[in-house]
Amino acid sequence: MMSKIFQKIIIITLLASFTISCNKTKEEEEIIIPKAKPKLVEFGFNMHDFNVVNDTIQSGDTFGSILEHQNLNGIQVHEVVTKVKDSFDVRSIRRGKPFTILRSKDRTNKIQVFIYQPDRLNYYVVDFRDSITAHKKARPLTFKTRTIAGALNGSLSETLQNLNVDPSLAPKIAKIYAWSIDFFKLKKGDKFGLKFTERYINDTVYDGVDSLKACFFEYKGKNIYAFPFAPDENTKKQQYYDEEGKTLKNFFLKAPLKFVNITSRFAKNRFHPVQLIWKAHKGTDYAAPTGTPIMSTAAGVVEQAGFTTGNGNFVKVKHDKTYSTQYLHMSKILVKRGQRVTQGQVIGKVGSTGLATGPHVCYRFWKNGVQVDALKLKLPTSTPMDSKYRQKYMAYMTPLKRELDSVAAASAKK
Repeated sequence: MMSKIFQKIIIITLLASFTISCNKTKEEEEIIIPKAKPKLVEFGFNMHDFNVVNDTIQSGDTFGSILEHQNLNGIQVHEVVTKVKDSFDVRSIRRGKPFTILRSKDRTNKIQVFIYQPDRLNYYVVDFRDSITAHKKARPLTFKTRTIAGALNGSLSETLQNLNVDPSLAPKIAKIYAWSIDFFKLKKGDKFGLKFTERYINDTVYDGVDSLKACFFEYKGKNIYAFPFAPDENTKKQQYYDEEGKTLKNFFLKAPLKFVNITSRFAKNRFHPVQLIWKAHKGTDYAAPTGTPIMSTAAGVVEQAGFTTGNGNFVKVKHDKTYSTQYLHMSKILVKRGQRVTQGQVIGKVGSTGLATGPHVCYRFWKNGVQVDALKLKLPTSTPMDSKYRQKYMAYMTPLKRELDSVAAASAKK
């Protein structure tokens, strides 16, 4: 009897031991199963599938020389260039631009893909697998909208930069307001509000300001608004209008230069710094570094372009039967007599030729053959918005203005 009981105990013990041993084996097998690496996708390729080489175009590099370093001979390189020439101009590669080579992970390290990035957004792919092909691609772009308000503290570019806004937006704003705001007269503390969209590559890499949706600037105690609007749906050409639907674009620009200082104004009697005598100064002097572009403040025809002892290199533009403008002391003239110019076209560069103590442009203005002070003249405006578009514009503009005013009010309370 005891013998049978003892045998049963031994059998049960052996079965339990076998079960534990099996479970342990299964657990060990689960632990040693290798986990797959998460994908690292760039340019549409899983980087873990390749031997990756990241480099930059150096001085003297060519597409051919780069491929030769990947063990392709001259005949093979020529064949590649011939096959991809319609999709990728291999002569377009430039020093300092990045490129990536994807090679096989076996012993041969054979080139599979060549990727060239001319800029942060676009890239070219030359694929050596199966058959040699090339195509241009762009990284996905996303757009995010911001609305900010603040007060000028230094230049507009500096103020924007302090608010973490791309300072390249400043000249775009200046261009919009070129006909309605004299940026030389903006001062510290003047308020502004901006609504704009910014671009992001792959949703993370900042790529600058894409477009300006709405804005206002405080100028001479009044808020000057600007809203882009395309009255004609067929052309979709946008112009900027204020909160009443009046166009911001006037017949004349406020000044022939951007972001410079007025050093001398129109005056009936001024002490001439070179001739050292009192005489009339029938123009406005804008100081700027030598070579700064000088713009024609309105469209017209070049009436004169040449040199005199007093004026130095100068250009005079006739705009219509009533108005003419003149630009003195240029370092270089870029137009010829009889040439038609457009508003904002660069007609010369700032210099100090003639009777001048330093680099500047003396801007002169004629009305009906008489020289007048351009800063005090009420200049004609361009064609106003057609009344049939006004209701649509007001419906579009009103919520944008409300948002700007709200953000500006919140900013003023801080």
